[in-house]
Amino acid sequence: MVRIELAGSSHCQWGEGPLWWRDALYFVDIEGRAVHRYDPEHDTHRSWDVGQRVGTVVPRTRGGLVVAGDRGIFFLDEESGALSPVADPEAGIDGNRFNDGKCSPDGRFFAGTMSLTRKPGAARLYRLDPDLSVHDAFGPVTTSNGIVWSADSRTCHYIDTPRREVLAFDYDPADGSLRHPRTAFSTAHIDASPDGMTVDADGRLWIAFCHGGCVSCFDPLNGNELHRIALPCLETTACTFGGPDLTDLYVTTGIHKTAREEHAGRLLVVRGLGVRGVPAVAFTG
Repeated sequence: MVRIELAGSSHCQWGEGPLWWRDALYFVDIEGRAVHRYDPEHDTHRSWDVGQRVGTVVPRTRGGLVVAGDRGIFFLDEESGALSPVADPEAGIDGNRFNDGKCSPDGRFFAGTMSLTRKPGAARLYRLDPDLSVHDAFGPVTTSNGIVWSADSRTCHYIDTPRREVLAFDYDPADGSLRHPRTAFSTAHIDASPDGMTVDADGRLWIAFCHGGCVSCFDPLNGNELHRIALPCLETTACTFGGPDLTDLYVTTGIHKTAREEHAGRLLVVRGLGVRGVPAVAFTG
């Protein structure tokens, strides 16, 4: 039986970017300007105030975390909370900030920006290589969001939210390039914005729909919607599989501008799906 439960005690203004790493869930509160770590086994919670809106967090193989936000990409020391700047490819662009991002199977960090005024085509997707060089990966986009890779690393799926579709690319692990962009499938039948995304061990895509209060599972080969989970928060923002065997679906949420919802901003966990996720990848730089 599928069960939806509250996880931990955090209350985010706009939770995003969940990722399971070393027995804990990392996620961000964009508007709360914080990075969070939740350990469900011990029911402990730790937060880092990063002093800027932060769109994503990923682990680093050398220790610590990589975050991206208002002022570019940074390393975050988990012990001291200190931020070390890495790069800011849009330093001269007003009205943009980094949004969602994840690491490719070979350890490159992909993160995209978004236009805070929703200006069409004002943002881009970037790639941070292990040598800390930054590259333009794809664009123009408007609101860069979920990104995942297939089990064989050869296909990358990606969401630019206003398109209301999922894009697919051929991925080359030799140089990290995204080639042959195409529409994998449309999500327009759901009257909501496709946001964060994760992939399960069978290659199916799980997408959180902002303003839609749901997470839906799709077959990326034909775009068929296989399963939909209704959730008690309109602003369902992102999802990832976690837990000891990666069978728990963690979902971040945000607070709606006008609707009053008891669990808005809480971290949710969906159990009993009978599905297993795939391990997260750390940045190798």
